[in-house]
Amino acid sequence: MIGLDLDGTLLNEKKQITPRTEDVLKRAIAQGVVVLTATGRPWMGVPEELQQFPGMRYALTSNGARILDIQEGRVIEEHLLSVPSAKKALEICGKYDTLQEIYFDGQGYAPREKMAHVERYHKNPNMWEYMRKTRIPVEDIFEMVDRENRGLDKVQALFADMGEREKAWAELSKEDDLELVGSLKYNIEVNARRVNKGTGLVNLGRLLGIRREEIMAFGDGDNDTVMLREVGFGVAMGNAEEQVKRAADYITLTNDEEGVAEAIEKFVLTGGAGVC
Repeated sequence: MIGLDLDGTLLNEKKQITPRTEDVLKRAIAQGVVVLTATGRPWMGVPEELQQFPGMRYALTSNGARILDIQEGRVIEEHLLSVPSAKKALEICGKYDTLQEIYFDGQGYAPREKMAHVERYHKNPNMWEYMRKTRIPVEDIFEMVDRENRGLDKVQALFADMGEREKAWAELSKEDDLELVGSLKYNIEVNARRVNKGTGLVNLGRLLGIRREEIMAFGDGDNDTVMLREVGFGVAMGNAEEQVKRAADYITLTNDEEGVAEAIEKFVLTGGAGVC
């Protein structure tokens, strides 16, 4: 099995998959390897070309909160954030200048007023259009949480000021029921405690009869660190954060240098050592 983070990993800085990388993924799938996204994004935020990628049957989304069988259109496993926990996270982050998001059933929702100024909160211009296309604007996310009154995939806050992000992180860290990661230097993602990509991949592997030692994963950000430690063979991108590189078994090229394709060719398609 190969689990693929998206932003900063499989996708280049233009949020694209190169033809070479696409070809390598198809070749791995043709050899019987289970290839899937392992992302912090909700399902509706996964690029359409990956939602419909030939032979890519499964998807791990929202940092492991939801694992999907795309072919059968069902949720294999979900670990949701409770309403009280979500409200607590929203209240803490709401003290600061943030664009907050909530996720239900693989769909992201964000305040209409803040979405009109997404450039203030998302530091990467390549993400502006992605946000506009994949988030549903609502008037009040607190009201929506109350109205739905059910578990959430996760909560996210994008911070305009990094000093405020640091303060919010310190406050959120005191809450025992929350799992915090920051896949970007300016965000905080909040899941239910002990939810992470690594546990999700290992659990899916167990269901499919794939041993931990046979699972390879790629990542670059904070929410990938545990994943690279949990699986049998963790690969950090050349552009990965330092703690991610320390958790990896191998450091490949950057996402703009097709590092995913390089490592899969080296360790999977040519029968190299490291995965099994």
